[in-house]
Amino acid sequence: MLLIEAKNIAFSYGDKLIYKDMNFRLMEGEHIALVGHNGAGKSTFLKLILGELLPDGGVINKKSALKTGVIEQHLHFGKGKSVYASLQDAFKKLFDAERTMNELALKMQDPDADPAYIDQYGQLQELLIAHDFYTVDAQIHEMADGLGLTAIGLDKDVDQLSGGQLTKLCLAKLLLEKPEVLLLDEPTNYLDVVHINWLTNYLNTYPHAFIVISHDTEFLNTIAQFVYHLENQQLTRYVGNYESYLKQHEARMEQQEIAFRQQQREIKKLETYIQKNKVRTATAKQAKSREKQLNRIERLDPPSQMHKPTFHFTVDSQPVRIIFDAENLQVGYHHPLLPPISMNILRGEKIAIIGHNGIGKTTLLRTLLGQLNPLSGRVEQGDRVKIGYFTQLSAPPHVTPLEWMMDQFPTIAEKVLRQHLAQCGVFAEHMRQPMDTLSGGEETKVRIARLMLQKSNVLILDEPTNHLDVDAKEALSQSLGNYEGTVIVVSHEPVFYEDWVTRVWDVEKWSKTES
Repeated sequence: MLLIEAKNIAFSYGDKLIYKDMNFRLMEGEHIALVGHNGAGKSTFLKLILGELLPDGGVINKKSALKTGVIEQHLHFGKGKSVYASLQDAFKKLFDAERTMNELALKMQDPDADPAYIDQYGQLQELLIAHDFYTVDAQIHEMADGLGLTAIGLDKDVDQLSGGQLTKLCLAKLLLEKPEVLLLDEPTNYLDVVHINWLTNYLNTYPHAFIVISHDTEFLNTIAQFVYHLENQQLTRYVGNYESYLKQHEARMEQQEIAFRQQQREIKKLETYIQKNKVRTATAKQAKSREKQLNRIERLDPPSQMHKPTFHFTVDSQPVRIIFDAENLQVGYHHPLLPPISMNILRGEKIAIIGHNGIGKTTLLRTLLGQLNPLSGRVEQGDRVKIGYFTQLSAPPHVTPLEWMMDQFPTIAEKVLRQHLAQCGVFAEHMRQPMDTLSGGEETKVRIARLMLQKSNVLILDEPTNHLDVDAKEALSQSLGNYEGTVIVVSHEPVFYEDWVTRVWDVEKWSKTES
């Protein structure tokens, strides 16, 4: 059954054309990965499907009463509500039906009760059985275990959750609702490896259709039956998983290149003939005929040449040998998140910090930086240490990338800053847009561009690959591997750091050792 069909869609943001005569079809039960470079318009596509944005041209038709689900980033769960109660809301209609059944049961105790109550009661009971209502508690616990909410605490007040934990809760609630069409935009960004594996298995058995945007290629490769590639304002459909898409796309690009070159040779041949013969009386008629032939040619676009970003970090000046020295360091806010830590980080070391979300990785970084005071113990920063810090916080929303960079580096010429942004994959059409209109990947590239110009000899990066496309991730990984300074990175993607780190700190093992 056809669920969604988009025909000849056109859409622009200001002067920037996002889609041109774009077409799309979603059939019942299809599992689709939506891919494309940062800023291509993937998240915009989901908003068009949801009706949050309207196309400038074309139509989007949906099956009548289609139930579509998306992670609500700013979902209001209600003050004083627990994690468990919030997950129960996914079954609100069933709980309402049970409440009505109980009310009917009380009414039926009256000898003069309306006989219609019995039929109503039976219909509601059939509804609950058909929707597995009596296994709701088991479903909630399975989902909470799979996505790591049980470890956070099902009795915990939602108001006490971090942003990443709230996103997990929204994802869990959405999955429990089981909509006919599931729309997931970067669902793995706040998940640990074990929870990504669980989500992968869950989606592989999901009975309905879904469209997933992600730059985690291993995840996409496992869950996708079809890949839609957004490129040059068009969507191209590929049958198979991500690896299959890559092979098919490469072959398609080669065919386009061959066809384009052949057509260019034919055009050049016709133009040369026309130019030589149009002024000669004997051949003017033939030249006119060739000119008509030339005008009828539907010209092929040249194969797209994506400009891959390049990043490069330089050491401003050398620090002392010991960058950080800690003894019996305890980090946290009101209580320790990790056991006491005694360690040092030496000049030139490259360390990956891993562990599940909420365990204290960012808190450890902020304590090393001096942004948080230790609960006990000490940490000292070496002389001449200059730190470049990439946080998970966003850039100022209402300024443009160029304005922000000019404010941060007033002594650098605007032309140089524009070239620098372009080198990082932030192109002219994005440089003068407000930051909050950029995609997550584009904004991340802007913040990396800023980090590159800061004077540093130590780079500390907290989840830098969130939202970055494949090319940008590879470029960042290569640049950190080539960097001659010290690197501390928090990441949940081993493929990003495993080729160049000198040590991996698994903070989960620290906690287990302590217990």
